[in-house]
Amino acid sequence: QVQLVESGGGLVQAGGSLRLSCAASGRTFSRYAMGWFRQAPGKERDFVAAITWSSDSTYYADSVKGRFTISRDNAKNTVYLQMNSLKPADTAVYYCAAHNSYQFYSGNYYDLASYNYWGQGTQVTVSS
Repeated sequence: QVQLVESGGGLVQAGGSLRLSCAASGRTFSRYAMGWFRQAPGKERDFVAAITWSSDSTYYADSVKGRFTISRDNAKNTVYLQMNSLKPADTAVYYCAAHNSYQFYSGNYYDLASYNYWGQGTQVTVSS
């Protein structure tokens, strides 16, 4: 069982940057591949980025490629999302999630159903 807590959200102007953190507690955090998702009011929860347990592979939604970077430090039980060149369209609640395996198979990094644990979310608001 894993508990995930996101932090680092806030209000930022367009073009600015934020770094989100996801701290894990419980058992065996380091064995899980991890992902970030986001959800705006009235919209579906969308995939943002994912990373394998060993950090040998990363994946990004087309909308954030070149702007966001996912990373992790297993020794600190923490996964990060560095967000640069933020746009108003990035405004959403951002959720950290733990995948059900060490790595992804059949491109399932984008699939919400493949993640076993979810954090409570942190609000990111980008003003124009």
